[in-house]
Amino acid sequence: MRSGDLAGAIGRGLVAGAVGTAAITVSTMVANKLRGQEESLTPVKAVEKLGDLEPQDERAERRMSNAVHWLYGAALGVPRGILGALGMPRVASDAVHLGMVWGGELTMLPKLDLAPPPSRWGPAEIALDGWHHLVYSAATGAACSFLERRSAAASAA
Repeated sequence: MRSGDLAGAIGRGLVAGAVGTAAITVSTMVANKLRGQEESLTPVKAVEKLGDLEPQDERAERRMSNAVHWLYGAALGVPRGILGALGMPRVASDAVHLGMVWGGELTMLPKLDLAPPPSRWGPAEIALDGWHHLVYSAATGAACSFLERRSAAASAA
């Protein structure tokens, strides 16, 4: 893969990851509303554990959590962009991406002591969490595929 191709894949992945982040945000907001839950502050809690960052108050904590959520979601689109640029078929790229994203969450959050291990979750929680990550990965994959087709058409012209 040439550096220009890699740069394009990274750019497409970032944009597609932002689209996926919008989708998972809507999915979790709807679920939280239906379940009477507040938005998660897990993104900022992870940053607090990994770095020397402490929001000044609850409002700053919510803003920072939202920013981390969007940055992380956009960044997680990059591997999907690269998989597509490497010529992996869409369904395979989407499946690998879903496994990477959801698997990363299922291992990282317990290691940071931000969530119990999945073995202690109930079936409904696992299904809902899987659903949210499927929504993210499907939206990211669809956006990435769209951008790949546009890029190919522009190159052919």
